[in-house]
Amino acid sequence: MRMRQSIAEIEDAFFEEIEEDRERRELLRRRAERRELKRQADRRHRHGSMRFFLLVLVLLGTAVVVTIAMFQTLYYLLG
Repeated sequence: MRMRQSIAEIEDAFFEEIEEDRERRELLRRRAERRELKRQADRRHRHGSMRFFLLVLVLLGTAVVVTIAMFQTLYYLLG
């Protein structure tokens, strides 16, 4: 009887350990998934900021070129 009881206890402990291990793996998987989502969001934000900066530069460059062309044309027409 005593041997059966200790085997049953060992089995119970083994099954508890298996369940804890599953929970631990699931927790690690969820953490890794959250980290990956955060990295992706950071990357999108960084790329979006860079694209916005380039857009502002292109608009400023266009304004400068148009202004210079306008004044040269005006000088040519009036000169």
